[in-house]
Parts: sequence; structure tokens; C-alpha cells
Amino acid sequence: MFTRRQVLTGAAGATVLALLPVRALASVDHQVMMLNMGKKGAMVYEPDFVQAAPGDTITFVPTDKSHNAESIPGMFPADSTPFKGKLNEQITVTVEKEGVYGVKCMPHYGMGMVMLVAVGKPTNLEEARIVKHPGRAKKKFEELLAALPAS
Repeated sequence: MFTRRQVLTGAAGATVLALLPVRALASVDHQVMMLNMGKKGAMVYEPDFVQAAPGDTITFVPTDKSHNAESIPGMFPADSTPFKGKLNEQITVTVEKEGVYGVKCMPHYGMGMVMLVAVGKPTNLEEARIVKHPGRAKKKFEELLAALPAS
């Protein structure tokens, strides 16, 4: 048999737990559009930067045709799995490890169709900074990486 005090204490504890953030229990799905023309110009991901938490998912939506999303060698945490979506394919990627993830559209990589996902602390930031990129992708990553705080 429970006393009135035990019941009220248990109810108060349950109320406090219910008010805590559910971030640890539920992941967030971040939607990224693959576009021919966006707010920042031609051949872009919108958004071109996502701040995520471990366990979140990133869904790349082929809003326009002839785009894909794939990880860039050297621009994802060493113990994470690279990914490569097919052209015109929606792909959902779960980001489990902390660090930065560079993403490119292979057909439009040199045109600067790249984006950055930061998961927790940017643990591999220095490694990501030294990766070489073609054409406009180089400048775009310089801008995106410069906006991140050092780990």
C-alpha cells in the first residue's frame, strides 16, 4: 500500500520527467531540397548547412531532376559510413557520429552544389578543411567551414 506522500511524490516526479526535452528520445528529420535554382543561385542544396544531433536523419529530396547526394571522401567522421544516392533518388541518411559531413551532388560538384552537416562537436574539422574541391565547391566549403567554431 502506498502512502499519500509517496503517490504525490511519484506524480510530481513523473510531471518533471514529462517536461524534460524529448531530444534524447526522438530524432529529428532534416529535409534538404536538391534544386536547379534556389535562394543562393543555381545548382544548390537548400539549406546548404544543417546542424544536427547524433541519431538525426537528413532526407535529401530530389525537387528538381539530375541531382544526387553523396558523402565526400575525407569529409565525414572516420568511423561513420559513407553514402551515395542515385540520380533523382530521395535518400535518407542517419548521422550517428559527431563531426562534419561534406555532401556533394556529383554531376554539379564543380558548380558548387555542396552542403555541410555538423553533428554535435566538429571533431574532424581540421581533416575536412584540407580536402581538395573542384571549381566553385572550393569557395563554398571555405565559407561553410569558416562559419563553424573550432572543436
